Amino acid sequence: MTPLPALTPARLNTRTDPASFAFTTTAELEPISDIIGQDRAVAAVEFGIGIRHSGYNIFALGSPGTGKHTVVRDYLTEQAADDPPPSDWCYVYNFQESHRPIALELPAGGGVELRTAMDELLDEIRTVLPAAFETDDYRVRRQAVESTFQQRQEEAFSALQEEAVPKGLNLLRTPEGLIFAPVANGEVLKTEDFQKMTPEEQETIKAAIEEMQEKLQRVVIQLPRWQRELGKELQTFHNDLAHTTLDPLFSELSEAYASQPAVQVYLAAVQADIIENLPVFLRGEENSTGEDQSPAAPGDDGDYAVRYRVNVLVDHSGSTGAPVVYADNPAYQNLVGRVEYIPQMGGLITDFTHIKSGSLHTANGGYLMIDALKLLSQPYAWEGLKRALRAKTIRIETPGQMLSQANAVSLEPEPIPLHIKVALMGDRSLYYQLTQADPDFDELFKVMADFNDEIERTPENQMLFARLIGSMATRLELRHLDREATARVIDQCAREAGDAGKLSMRVASVVDLLQEADYFAGKAGDDLIHLAHVEQALDAQRYRAWRIPERSQESILDGTVRVQTEGAVVGQINGLAVMQLGSLMFGQPSRITARVTIGGGEVVNIEREVAMSGPSHSKGVLILASYLAARYAADFPLALQAGLVFEQSYGGVDGDSASSTELYALLSAIANLPIRQSFAVTGSVDQFGNVQVIGGVNEKIEGFFAICQQRGLTGEQGVLIPATNVRHLMLRQDVVDAVEAGQFAIHPVAHIDEGIELLTGIPAGVADENGIYPEGTVNRRVQDRLRDFAQRWSAFHAHIGPGVA
Repeated sequence: MTPLPALTPARLNTRTDPASFAFTTTAELEPISDIIGQDRAVAAVEFGIGIRHSGYNIFALGSPGTGKHTVVRDYLTEQAADDPPPSDWCYVYNFQESHRPIALELPAGGGVELRTAMDELLDEIRTVLPAAFETDDYRVRRQAVESTFQQRQEEAFSALQEEAVPKGLNLLRTPEGLIFAPVANGEVLKTEDFQKMTPEEQETIKAAIEEMQEKLQRVVIQLPRWQRELGKELQTFHNDLAHTTLDPLFSELSEAYASQPAVQVYLAAVQADIIENLPVFLRGEENSTGEDQSPAAPGDDGDYAVRYRVNVLVDHSGSTGAPVVYADNPAYQNLVGRVEYIPQMGGLITDFTHIKSGSLHTANGGYLMIDALKLLSQPYAWEGLKRALRAKTIRIETPGQMLSQANAVSLEPEPIPLHIKVALMGDRSLYYQLTQADPDFDELFKVMADFNDEIERTPENQMLFARLIGSMATRLELRHLDREATARVIDQCAREAGDAGKLSMRVASVVDLLQEADYFAGKAGDDLIHLAHVEQALDAQRYRAWRIPERSQESILDGTVRVQTEGAVVGQINGLAVMQLGSLMFGQPSRITARVTIGGGEVVNIEREVAMSGPSHSKGVLILASYLAARYAADFPLALQAGLVFEQSYGGVDGDSASSTELYALLSAIANLPIRQSFAVTGSVDQFGNVQVIGGVNEKIEGFFAICQQRGLTGEQGVLIPATNVRHLMLRQDVVDAVEAGQFAIHPVAHIDEGIELLTGIPAGVADENGIYPEGTVNRRVQDRLRDFAQRWSAFHAHIGPGVA
C-alpha cells in the first residue's frame, strides 16, 4: 500500500481570505441582533417561554461561553416586556396566630401604597384618639358613669348607718377598713366607759355590732362586682367612643380597597385590635380610662405599633413588564426567602417585619435564571427549588426550623402562590446526570435548549461572524477591526473548534480576544484593530499560560525525559499526547517501547498491570493482539509474549489515540526493523488496521514540532496523523512556514501499512491469495517471525510433555 504524499502547506491551515470581505472595517457592517448558528436552541427557548403549562421550564445546555446566558436573557427580557407587571406581596401581622404572618396580594405598586396608608393612618390615630379622650364631653359622660357606681356605694353604706344608729352604733372608716363602733352622746364610746357597763349591756352591744358587721360584709362583697360592672360600662363607653373616632378613618381606607377583600379583612382586624388595646394609644395614661396597659409587641421589642406595619416583600412600583431575575448566588435562603433574627437576652427573637424575600419572590410572575452548577453546589437549594415548583407555592422556612434552634422564636409565614418560568443553565454532562439521577428533573424541566459548540465554516457564516464581531466591538465600545484582523479572528475560531471546516461558537473567548487586541491597538495609538494587534493578543495569551508546557519541553531538551528526534531504533517510537490544564491544551511527545519473545499469545499492557491505564487505552492494546493474530497468524497459534509501555510515564494513560503508535512499535520489534525517530505518530487503530481519527491533532503536532525546532529542524522530521484528521488542521503559522521550507512534514495515514512503510523505509507488502507476503517486506518479516515463534513454542511443549504450562 503506497503511502499518501505529505500534506502541502495549504492544507495545514485553512485561512480566511480577507479579500472575500466587501467591507473595509467592521464599523461598516450592519449589526447582528441574533446569535448565529443556534437555531435549534433559540427555537427551544421560544417554545419554553411561550408554553404556559406546568413543568415546561427550560434547561439551556452547552459548553461555557456559547452564549447560553445571553440568548436566554435576551429572549426572556423581550417576552417579559409584553407581560403585565405581577402583583406586589406583603406580610402583615396575624392577630389570631401571631407566629403565622398573613400574606396579602396587591396590584403592582399597591404594596408601598398600603404601607404608606397604614403609616399615615397610625400617625393620625395617635393624634385623634387621645384627643377624643380629653374632651369635656368625655369627662362629663365618664363622671356620669362613675357617679352611678359611687351613688350605689354611698346608698348601701347610708342604709347601714341608718340601721345602726337606733342600735347605738356608728359606721367608721379606719386604716384597717370600715367598722361599727358603739356611741354615746354622739361620740364613740371609750373603752373604760364600755367596761363600766353591766355584762348584759356589753353583750347587747356586741350582738348589735356582730349583726351589723355581717350586713356590712355582705355589702363589701358586692363592691368588686359593682367595680366590674363599672369597668364594663366604661369599656363599652370607651369602645363606643373609639368606634366613633376610628370608623370614619378606617371606612375611608377600606373603601379604597373595595376590590381587595383580604385587605378589608386585615383593616377590620387592625381596628378591632386598636380598640382592644386602647391604653397603648392613650400615651399610657391609665387613669384616663381606668384600665391596665399591657402591650405585647410581635417581637417583644417594646414597639407595640410594629404589629400594624406592612412588610412589603415584593414591590413592582414603576414596573412596565414581568421581572427577569438572575440568581447569582442561589443559596437556599436566597431562593425561598428568610426570616432574620435579632439577638436579645441570650436568645434570638423576630417578627413578621424581618421576613425577607428570595429570588423566587422577586421573579414571581416572571422569569428566573439560575446557573445549574451554582444551584447544585448549595445545600438544600435544589430540593427547595423543586419543592416550590411542584407545590406552586413559596414556603419560607427559617434557619431555626431547619437547624432546630430551641432559643429562636420561629415564624411560619403564609405560603405565597408561585407563577414562574425557571431557566437553568449548565453544561451537557450536568444535564444528563440530572436526567439519570433525579426522577423529578424531567417532570420540572421539560424543555432542553441545546446550544451548538460550533457551526459550519461557510462563506455565509463567515460573513455573519464578521457582523457578529462588529456588533461586539460596538456593544463593548471597542475599536473596530479591519478585514485582515477580522479574518484572523475567524481563523482562531476555527482553531478553537478543532476543525478547519467549522467555527467555534464560544463567543466568550472571541470577546476576550477582541478586548485584548483593542488593548494593544490602544497601546500602539491606532484607531483600528489590525492583524498585528490580534497576533499580539494571541501571542500574549499563549505566553501567559505557557509556563508548564515550557517546563515539560525543557525536561525533554535537557535529557531528563528521553525523546529522540533522529536515528532509528527497533521497538521504539515517539507517541503524542494532549495535556489539558483547565482551558490550556498542549501537545507532549513521549517514548513508547515494545519488547517481544516467545509466549502464549498475550500483549501485555504494562500500564494496565500497575493500574495506570484507563479503559480506553486498555481496549486499544487488546485490539493489537486481535490484529496480529488475524492478519499474520491465521493458520498457526500466536505464540507471542509482548510488552508495551509508555516510558517515563508517571501520571497514568488513557485514550486510544496511541494504539496505532503502539502497533508500529510492536511490528518493529517483531520484524526486528528500526523505526525512524525523526517521526512522531498519533492515531487509533481498528482490528483491520485502519487508522482512525483522534482529538487534539493541532496541539500534538505543535508539541513535537517545538522539540524539533529547538533541537534544530533537519528536514527529516515530521508527524504521522490519521488521514481523517486532515480536515481538522489549523496549525500555527510557524509550523506551516517550516513545512513550506521543507524542514518539517505532516503525513496523512489511512492504514497501518502506509505508516510502517514511512517509519521503516521498507515496503509493507500485500499478501497473495494464499496469505503470504512478498520477500523483503515488513509484513513478510513479521509473519515469518511469528511463524517461527509458533514452531518453537510447539517444539518446546512437545519437549517438556503435556500438562506443563
